[in-house]
Amino acid sequence: MNFTQNLRIAVLMTIVTTLLLGVAYPLVVTGLAQVLFRDKANGQLIERDGHVIGSRIIGQAFSSPGYFRGRPSAAGSGYDAANSSGTNLGPTNRKLIDAVTANVAAARKENPGAPVPIDLVTASASGLDPHISPAAALFQVPRVARARGVAEADVRALVEAHIEGRQLGFLGEPRVNVLLLNLALDARWPK
Repeated sequence: MNFTQNLRIAVLMTIVTTLLLGVAYPLVVTGLAQVLFRDKANGQLIERDGHVIGSRIIGQAFSSPGYFRGRPSAAGSGYDAANSSGTNLGPTNRKLIDAVTANVAAARKENPGAPVPIDLVTASASGLDPHISPAAALFQVPRVARARGVAEADVRALVEAHIEGRQLGFLGEPRVNVLLLNLALDARWPK
């Protein structure tokens, strides 16, 4: 074989593999995902009255005292999926220490005397975590109950009803989806 034949084979193989693996395969996988797992393939979006209000799998900021809050986010300006990442700050980094100290102080103001769950004061690795621990949700019950004018026991019962168990019974930890909990809160006690 000469150089021209080798070049022609190399170019042809590049075109064929590009079309096969760069076009056909992604189209097939996307098509199958849309048919078999439509909700998951489209980001598990939640709609109300024809408007997307959030996603089950991406956290979002809630600042009103009448809502449960998720973990702090290090993703861009907060829960920005285009900037998903952790802070990459080590445990001796002054910026991390100051942020955690400020978050702990703010949490103690709203629920004095109670131990502050770690996931309320530190960001997750992705910065987009939609879940908090049951302890973090229960920590916020007094504030939410006060803001909504509802008995703490009723809000606590709502939180306990929204605790998701471990996946497959042994993977991960029990957790609470903040958006779903806040939607249930609005459904039960509209603001």
